[in-house]
Order: sequence, then C-alpha cells, then structure tokens
Amino acid sequence: MKKKALKIIGITLVVLIGLLIAIPFFLESKIADIVKNKVNQNINGTLDFENANLSLIKSFPDAYLDLSNTTLVNKAPFMGDTLFSAGDLALEMSIKELFKDTDDPIAIKSLSLDNAKVHVKVDADGNTNYDIAKTDVTTKEKDSSEDGGSEFNLDLQSYKITNSEIIYDDFANGMHLVISEINHSGSGDLSSENSKLDTKTDALVSFELDSTKYLNKNKVSLDAIVGINLKENKYSFLENKALINQLTLVFDGFVKINDDSQEVAISFKTPSSDFKNFLAVIPEAYASNIDNVQTTGNFEVNGEFKGLVDDEHIPAFNINLKSDNASFKYPDLPKAVKNVFIDTEINNETGITEDTYVAINRLSFKIDEDKFNVNAKLRDLLGNTKVNAHMDGKMNLANISKAYPLEEDHGLTGILNIDATTAFDMASIEKHQYENTNTSGKFGLTQFHYESEELKNPVDISKVAVSFNPQTVSLDSFDGKTGQTDFNATGTLDNILGYLFNHENIEGNFKLQSNTFALIDFMVDEPVAYDTKTEPEPTTIERIKIPSFLDATIDVRTTNVLYDNLSLKNVSGRLKIKDETATLQNLTSDLFDGKLNVNGAVSTKDEISTFDMALDMDKFKIGESFKALDIFKVLAPVANALEGKLNSTIQLSGNLNEDMTPNLGTLTGDVLAELLATTIDTKNALLLAALDSKLSFLDLEAIDLKDLKTALSFENGTVKVKPFALKYKDIDITIGGSHTFDMQLQYKANLDVPATYLGDEVNNLIAKIDDATLEDLTIPVTANIGGNYTSPKVTTDLTSGVSNLTKQLVEIQKQKLINQGKDKAKDLLGGLLGNGTKDSTQTDSTKTSAADVLEGVLGNNKNDSTQIDSTKKKDAVKDAATTILGSLLGKKKKKDTVN
Repeated sequence: MKKKALKIIGITLVVLIGLLIAIPFFLESKIADIVKNKVNQNINGTLDFENANLSLIKSFPDAYLDLSNTTLVNKAPFMGDTLFSAGDLALEMSIKELFKDTDDPIAIKSLSLDNAKVHVKVDADGNTNYDIAKTDVTTKEKDSSEDGGSEFNLDLQSYKITNSEIIYDDFANGMHLVISEINHSGSGDLSSENSKLDTKTDALVSFELDSTKYLNKNKVSLDAIVGINLKENKYSFLENKALINQLTLVFDGFVKINDDSQEVAISFKTPSSDFKNFLAVIPEAYASNIDNVQTTGNFEVNGEFKGLVDDEHIPAFNINLKSDNASFKYPDLPKAVKNVFIDTEINNETGITEDTYVAINRLSFKIDEDKFNVNAKLRDLLGNTKVNAHMDGKMNLANISKAYPLEEDHGLTGILNIDATTAFDMASIEKHQYENTNTSGKFGLTQFHYESEELKNPVDISKVAVSFNPQTVSLDSFDGKTGQTDFNATGTLDNILGYLFNHENIEGNFKLQSNTFALIDFMVDEPVAYDTKTEPEPTTIERIKIPSFLDATIDVRTTNVLYDNLSLKNVSGRLKIKDETATLQNLTSDLFDGKLNVNGAVSTKDEISTFDMALDMDKFKIGESFKALDIFKVLAPVANALEGKLNSTIQLSGNLNEDMTPNLGTLTGDVLAELLATTIDTKNALLLAALDSKLSFLDLEAIDLKDLKTALSFENGTVKVKPFALKYKDIDITIGGSHTFDMQLQYKANLDVPATYLGDEVNNLIAKIDDATLEDLTIPVTANIGGNYTSPKVTTDLTSGVSNLTKQLVEIQKQKLINQGKDKAKDLLGGLLGNGTKDSTQTDSTKTSAADVLEGVLGNNKNDSTQIDSTKKKDAVKDAATTILGSLLGKKKKKDTVN
C-alpha cells in the first residue's frame, strides 16, 4: 500500500508539473487578448505589446505574466503620440485569475516596470494627452463600482519601477519638467481599507519655465512610509526623509483626493540648522564634497503647502530660506566666504497662481574686504511679473576660485564694481514700453581676463564702463584685446531686459575702432559630421556664427583687418546685424595699392552659410590681387601673367564653406574689368605663350592691353567671357569663350591678319597688281584654345583664309583686265609674270601658277588652245596658298591645320 501511495503521489506530482509547464502555452494568447481588450475598451488610445509570456513556475503559487515592449499610443487630438512605453511590464496574480471570463475583473498582486517612459503633454489650447478615459465607460465604471464591481482589482502587495522617465510638457504655460533615471519601489497591503505603503525613490529632476532652466538634473531621493485610507482617498506622510541634492528635508501632512479637487496640507523643514544645508542645495558638480567644509552660522529651510487644488486654485504656500552671519571655507582653498546673510521668502497667500511672489529681503557676503549685496522683490511670477531689485558691491573675480571650488576657473581675474537699481514689469518689456521701466546705475570692470576652450584666444579687457538709464544701457567704454585683435567700442543697447527675460533681440548702435582686427581670433572649432566608412576619425573646422539675438548697427573704423592671407588697410564702413545676417554698407578699404568698396550680406542663418556681394575695385595691382584671391584665380587665370593696374566691378553670390571661404562650385555673378597700363609677364603666360608658338608673326610682349575692357559671367562652375577686342600692332584680335573652375579651357581667338604678314610671294603679287585698296587687305585667322590652363592646346586654321586671299587677288586682277581690255590685259599679264629684269627673282613655278590662274579667270573658253585644265587650276591655287602658308607660319613644310 505504501509503495502504491508513493507511486500515486509521484504520478500526481509529474502531472502537476506537466500542467504547470503546459497550461501557459494554452493561456498566453487568451491572457494577452483579455489585457488588450479590457484596456482598449476603456480608453481613447491603443495599448499594444510585442509578446505576452506566461509562467506558472517563476512566482509559484501565483501566475507571472510578462509583457515586452508595451506601448500606449494616443488618438486625436494627439494622434500618434506615445503616452506610455515600457521595455518590460510584469504582473503577478493568482492562478485562478487566468481562468476567468474576459468580462470578469482581474485582481493584480504585484507589478513591475522597467525602462518605462511617460510623456505627458498639454497643448496650447489646454488639451491633455493623458485624459484618455472614455466618457461613457467612466460613467459605467462609476456605476459598476457602486455595485462593487470593476474591470481590474488592485490587490497589490508590491510594485517596482526601474530606469524610467517622466516628461511633462505644458505648451500653454511654457513649462518643461523631466524626472529621469527613476528608481521607485513600494510594498504594502493595498487591498486593505487602511494600510501603509513603504516607498523608496531616487531620480534626477530638471525644470524649465519660459526657456529658463531652474533645475538641471538635480538629484532627489525620498524614503517615505505613506499611510493610505482608501475609504477617504487620503494619503498621509508618516515617516520620511527627502534629499534635494545633499539637503535633507522631513515632511509631515497629507493629500486627500476629492471628486473634483485635491486637499493638501504638507509641511517640511530641515532637521538641522547647520550652514552646510545651504551648500547641500547646490548641485554636487559645483559644490564638490561638503563633508570637510568648515562652517559657522545657520541655514534653515521650512515651509508648508495648504489648501485646495482644482481648476482655479493651487495650495497657498510659504517657503523660507534664512541664514544669519554665516561663513564657510573649503579645506583646500585659501580664502573663506564670510558674513553670509540670507533672508528669502517664496509665498502664495491666496491660492491664485498669479499671486506667487519672491522676496529676497537680503543676500550678502564678503570675500576678503570685498562685499556684495542683493535685494529684490518679484511679484505676480506667473502673471505680469513685476521686478524691483538693487545690487551693489565690489568683487575681485580672482577670489571666486580661491574661495569656492569651481569646475573650471578659466583663469578668471578682474575687478567688478556695480551699483544698479531696476524696476519694471514684464508686460511693459514685452510691449517695448520702456517708459514704464526705471533702471539706473553703473557697472564697471577693469583688468578682466578670461580663458575657455570655446574661445580661440584668451580675452583681456582693460576697461568696461556701463551706465544705465530707463531707456538704454550705454556702453561708455570697452577696451580689450584677444589674440592679434584690439578693440575699442562705445555705444548703446536697447531691450536688454527683453533679451534677459523674454529672449528677445538686443538692439544696439555701436562705434568700433581697432588698430588690428583679425577675424581668425573669433573663429571656433565645431565638429563636422563624417562617414565612418570613408573617414576613420571626425575632423573639426573653424566657423563663424553670427549671433541670432543681435539686432545692431556698428560703424567700423580699423587700421588693419586680417582675413585669411589678406591685409586690408584703413577699413571703414557700416555693418548691420539682424536675423543672423551681417549686411555691409559702403565698406571701403585700401587693398593691393588700390581702393575697395564693398556692399552686400553674409548669412549664417541656415545650415549652409551664404553671401551676396557687390565689389568695386579701383586701380588694383593685378599681380598681387590674383595671387592672393582664389576667386580671381578661377575667374580669370590668364590674369596671373599680367602686370599693371585693374578696375573692376564684381557681382558675386553663392555658398560659404565652414571656414567662410566661397564654395566655388556654387558661385554665380558677373564681372566687368578694365586693364590699365598693363604688360605681360612671359614667364607666367602659359596660355598666351602657346598661342605665340603657333603664329610666327605674333610677339607676345608687344600685345597692347591698355584700356582693355571685358565682361564675364559665371554659374555652376563655368566662367563665360564675352568676346573682347585687343590690338597687336595692326592686327585686330577678338577673343571669347569659357572655362571651368578646374581650368578646362574652351576659347576662340579671331585675328584679322594684314596680307603683308603673308610673305614675299604675296607682297610681290600685291605690288605688281598696283592697287592702293590692297594695302588694307587682311586674312581672318582662327585659333582654338583648349586643354588645361597649365597645359593648353592651340590649333589654328589658315588654309581657307589664304585660299580666299588668293582668289580675292585674282578676282581684283581679273576685274582690272576686263576694264582695260583683253589685249592690254595680256600685255599686263606678261609684265606681271616677270618678262623683264625686275622679275628675275620670281620662280618659274610661281610664274606658271599665277599665269595659269589668271588665264583661267580671264574668260578663255573651252575651245581655246591656251585654256587651263580644271584640275591644273585647282592645283595651282593650292600650291600658291601652301607657299603663302609656309611663309606665314615660318615653317614651309606645314600645310593645312597646324596643331
């Protein structure tokens, strides 16, 4: 019997284990459907998850349901926004809950969330994305709860949230709250009407209001036992300790949830009055370790929140921060901060949000003999904020790092003096009604020095003097230096309060004078995006950014401006800065022994910086300007070989590289140029030398470029040169064409060459015709220029020109013979062909060719025995032309096209 019983028990255990393993496979899909259906039927949103894993062993005797990658996505008016997401959501419940109908409520015992994110939004119209409960369902649930039924029963005994984040964005009020790195846990019997919940919380809190950061990842922790009364919906703080950064606070009181409001009565205070409490408020990154800091005096924080929270009210509250004649000294630093007085209140006495106010009744301290005082009152913080503040004192800035542990001291030195009072309201500032503000006083800074990785060079300011009046801030003097740059500025600033509080633009008018102003001193290193496949390491580039907040007019007068490899002398003009665009107005300068006038604009507003300029250049030295300016090198590479003066007008626009040099591939514009008293440097004239080598009669150094005028246009990397004329002795030359920015040439030169350049044969022929009109006879010669500027290729076509000349001479002679009669023409022809001693130097072949040609054109008919054969005539013309060509090119063996 015993063995049989053991056998039965063993079989039973195996069956039970098998069921525990097998049942989840059958129930997982059912449980997933139940969860999705119950939630989605009750909300205006969509709950979904990738997988639902059910285990009856992991938390035996309870069931364990794990939902991975859970999301809750909003519907209109926040369509597509993710209200909630979690990497892992785990639930524990009794096994019997698994066998309930889909309409039956489910009791949850334990819940855990990991890598969760809640993003709460309130849009500009006041709509909230968390108000997702369906109205009819809410009413139904209310009726159901009165009967004791609900969709879910919380029978929680514990819950846990790890590595999670809550974001609250209120676009209606400009509020941004982030609670990150949340680790929170709670345990207790929440199924009882009265219970205690033991909680532990750690998080980082960031808070921003109207783009002003008040908290930035401040560390917060809270260990609290909360008493829960479910019947009254009341939650009481029983035992607790909170840390804000390193400041310890204890809480007392309760929160009670009513149907349409919440009742709050909470008080808090520091458990001790040691002045270390003040240092503990400062984030650890700035305050360092305070354990060994020597302190005297007190610092106390206390306050309370009491009242109702509803659609129109917040709890009235009072927060006090107080310290009397305290001091502190860090052990590793030489100086102490003494005579510290703090008396500050943050209050709201009515429960109306707009009635919140801050009163800094006293804030003062001393370092050595330097004393600093502040007092201020800020009312209607969340309405039309009204400010009344006063600040006075003297501070040796070098002592700050000697008394307080700064993360970086930046080599800060200087003597600061201030005595200023201000009174204003934000509505007047926003409306630019400066007559309603009252600011007066003075600010002075001397021997200031500051270093930073964000700056190219340290900044040294010998003197700053600022005075305030209700309308403007006057910069009475501002003398300083950074790198090679020295500067002296005076001027006025308007809307400084609008800039400080509303992020409006600063409006100003300044005069800036400098002996040397080097733009590279104001360039900063910025990372550049790179492709990891082609670039193993990121690179950095230097870029100038025009401040977006500045709306100013600056009159500039500078002796020497350095930009890249340029040195501009005696620079003066007006610079207007607005909307991240710098506009130059009538900027004049001495450059390359000439005068430069610039009008135009540079903008860094978009991702790619752009410019649009008009430049007038008067009597520039061509050689210097084309060596220094890359833009000239690509616009007119041949000018590199010119020596002399240049007048030019350039319209130029395009994109700028990150170092503010023009991106040549994007340039568009036009150029008008006039050369004055110009000669050619034959050593650098590669293109002209190639042309010279192909035409024997051309002497490069004798080309007359004086008063040459030309026009260029360029776009998409191509420069087009409108045909322009120049003179070489008595040869008229016309040149036109285009080239690309990478110096690929496509030009054509047309030369009207006088016939007298074509050799003795043509000159003798012209002399014998004895016609005065032939003295101006020319032949067109075309030279095509291609290849690259450093290795140009020149081809010429002379054959057709010479052939036409020969025919022209023959035609002239023919007309003369017709007019004089046939017989007289034959006698003249005999004389022309050398029947006499004067023609003894003429070759027989030339005589025969010319005679045959002329006989053929004098009208001899086909039956005449002296008629020249057609083929023979063509050969005669060709031979004559070839002879002339050889003389023209200086190479008698060359024929036709010369390469």
